[in-house]
Amino acid sequence: MENMDKKATWDRFYTENSSCTHTFKNFEWFFGFESVRDFIMPLLQTRSHPDALLQVLDVGCGTSALGPCVYQHSPLPVLVSCVDISPVAVRLMQEHVQAQAIQPHNTSSQLEFLELDCTHLLKRYALSTVDLIIDKGTIDALLRSKEGKGKANLMLKQCLKVLRSSGSLLQFSDEDPDARLLWLETEAQEAGLMAADVGVQEVGELRGVNYFCYQVTPRCVV
Repeated sequence: MENMDKKATWDRFYTENSSCTHTFKNFEWFFGFESVRDFIMPLLQTRSHPDALLQVLDVGCGTSALGPCVYQHSPLPVLVSCVDISPVAVRLMQEHVQAQAIQPHNTSSQLEFLELDCTHLLKRYALSTVDLIIDKGTIDALLRSKEGKGKANLMLKQCLKVLRSSGSLLQFSDEDPDARLLWLETEAQEAGLMAADVGVQEVGELRGVNYFCYQVTPRCVV
């Protein structure tokens, strides 16, 4: 695919993908929830406030079942916001979830689908309000687009601004750690100081491709 940083590309992709079948089917980049649940669920064990919902963002969600699965499996109450630049993907997921009547593990949990450009998260979310951001292939798509690298840099910085100090950004990617860690450490800087801590774990091999989980946690910059 070309121009993966463009809204029109994804509108066309999800329109064509949905027209190929009579019944809805989630489209998963890389892999589904079960492959990465052990990376995600341990980060949803404690709340910043006893009465608060844990705020989870699935950025560039497309028509993945990842966000709904977090909603279904989290023992603690969560507000899972699945956001995508494509209104076509958002509408398809809204219709699917309503038709399936998906139920949460915790009855206080909430699930929503929003049209949102992930380079402008601050238009929707205040500083330091999000507990977990999940990115399964979205920054990969931007970095591999001719005009997308600047957008990838901006998206990373926006994620770090909306995350709580106790929060994390999880990036699932097939990019080699030698390249991705350098990019993350370079871009996660404010005024020459590291604004985040960066780590990596191997997810495993699927269809001959090795995948990794990059965890980025904000660091207070004085």
